[in-house]
Amino acid sequence: MFRSRRILTTLGHWFLSPVWRTQLINRMSSSPFPMAAVCQMTATPDKAANFSICKNLVEEAKQRGASMVFLPEGFDYIGSNREETLSLSESLEGETVSRFTDMARRLEMWLSLGGFHERGPNWKTDRRIYNSHIIINNKGDIVTVYRKAHLFDVELPEKGVSLKESASTIPGPSLIAPVQTPIGKVGLGICYDLRFPELSLALQRQGAEILTYPSAFTVATGAAHWEILLRARAIETQCFVLAAAQVGPHHDKRSSYGHALAVDPWGEVLGDCGGEQPGLIMVEINLEKLENTRKNMPVQEHRRNTDFYYSLEKTKER
Repeated sequence: MFRSRRILTTLGHWFLSPVWRTQLINRMSSSPFPMAAVCQMTATPDKAANFSICKNLVEEAKQRGASMVFLPEGFDYIGSNREETLSLSESLEGETVSRFTDMARRLEMWLSLGGFHERGPNWKTDRRIYNSHIIINNKGDIVTVYRKAHLFDVELPEKGVSLKESASTIPGPSLIAPVQTPIGKVGLGICYDLRFPELSLALQRQGAEILTYPSAFTVATGAAHWEILLRARAIETQCFVLAAAQVGPHHDKRSSYGHALAVDPWGEVLGDCGGEQPGLIMVEINLEKLENTRKNMPVQEHRRNTDFYYSLEKTKER
């Protein structure tokens, strides 16, 4: 069962009786503030099965009154080896993205597709891909694409973690300006980007009200750092943080931590999907809470200019 910390966090419909399901849908739909759905799934190398899971989650979110749905990194698939990962990749013009743009248009939903295996610009010669975060609006248009900047090349033998994302993936060239959506201005990251506060602060300076980190955290690193990092990013930027997640075993070589999370600008966890089952949490995005948090503790006004924080490095160089 999912773990609930606030009444806004509710269970997936497959756990609820019809009466309670109707009451929850009505309550969520009548919220005076826009609602976001933060999803959790277990992707495999089977792209058709993964799409079916995503479709069910998005339709569930629509029923429950969401304006925007957040899907995790690897929503399209998680390959069992490098060759499979590359062979299953597509361009933005391929079938997978097309099916999601059709879905967004049909349901009139905004979608955050958290980590798409996009074939790189020199695919035919180097067979390299981007890890791409795609935002689609309710008309089915691709609004923006952020390509993951920080690649997960980590060896933690004592934790059983060994991944080298750069073996197949190209780092993205730049950050992307936050996007205006029905729930607020959203700044985009992906998974390992979460460990770099410079990225979240840069997005906040450009007006981000919501930060999102769709992820497939390993079980070991997730248990140690996932919630701590997400709450830290929320507290230091005074933004909402929404983090869709992969959960459970994808194949015999890889499992993910789960615990898709939503955090408010004070750092309070609004919802947690838990570490066992696919599902979603509904989150009310009350930007008045963000404004009050920033007004009462004006951290951004107190921040010194960028040169101040690099003054130690400049002193050392002298």
